Amino acid sequence: MERAENLRPDNLSDGCILCYQGAKLVLFVTGLCDRTCWYCPLSVERKDLDVVFANEKPVHSDADLIAEAEAMDALGTGVTGGEPLLVIDRTARYCKLLKDHFGSKHQIHLYTGRAPTVADLAALQGLVDEIRMHPPYEVWDHIMETEYPQSARRAKEMGFDIGIEVPSLPGIGNLRPMLPLLDFFNINELEWGETCADEMRRRGMEPAEGLYNAIKGAKQWAEEITDDPKVHFCSSGFKDAVQLRERLIRIATMTARNFDEITDDGTIVYGRIRSTTDLSDLLVTFEEGSFEIQPDGSVECEWWLLDDLKGKPGLELEIIERYPNNGMIVEVEPL
Repeated sequence: MERAENLRPDNLSDGCILCYQGAKLVLFVTGLCDRTCWYCPLSVERKDLDVVFANEKPVHSDADLIAEAEAMDALGTGVTGGEPLLVIDRTARYCKLLKDHFGSKHQIHLYTGRAPTVADLAALQGLVDEIRMHPPYEVWDHIMETEYPQSARRAKEMGFDIGIEVPSLPGIGNLRPMLPLLDFFNINELEWGETCADEMRRRGMEPAEGLYNAIKGAKQWAEEITDDPKVHFCSSGFKDAVQLRERLIRIATMTARNFDEITDDGTIVYGRIRSTTDLSDLLVTFEEGSFEIQPDGSVECEWWLLDDLKGKPGLELEIIERYPNNGMIVEVEPL
């Protein structure tokens, strides 16, 4: 598969460029929201809950956030929710923490369903580089009569890059009058989600055929407006197959142990040995740096070392594939 640099279009915001490279931390600042968008894809573990995550790791302290950002050598951060402006003090504090730690060039973009007020923008000025507004679907057909045009103008005057980012839905062309006020306009291919599936079925929607979660017809709905050079369409397949993969590869490169093998998908593979007896005699045959003894007494090692141990009594051998930085286990293969 091609690397993200080779697939990147030319009409991307600075934040999107870093996303294509897998270099952006995803900071989920709250699951609380004052909108009730029927197409919201948030999981039950996050929706309507005041929780914080950095990538997929829960954040309980400032140190948790910085550790996850350092683990992937993040060049920027995407702040999302829920509605980040509902917890604007928290949002501003985390953005300042990241800018202070990584420097002013650490690019931060923020998603919001609101049209930020002057007070909102002032609280974020110098901390957030790029604002991505998500006008709710019910206002698209009269968007110029809402507060969003004036908010976009204010944001530009106060030094922010300003854009719209919405899912591909029928009638997206109604947002065309906003284009002259924006630096960019992103469309995400509408996706099926566990918490919005009933609402999608109610509207006659169904998943497209294939490996990803895209909704049938979503790409065609986006074509109402993709003729404009400011508009970028981001497919469900790209997010899953390229964007996430690039981020995982980046994290794996920063955090993998000497004996972990990094796959093309950004996961890591290693071997695990369990035994009810002492493994000392076995370990002296391994090269230094090719293994690590765990607190439970098991040994993690280069996966190919297990080939010579198959069939030996008293040993339980497994090849483990997991997300990097002690992430979720993808597969366990007993030998």
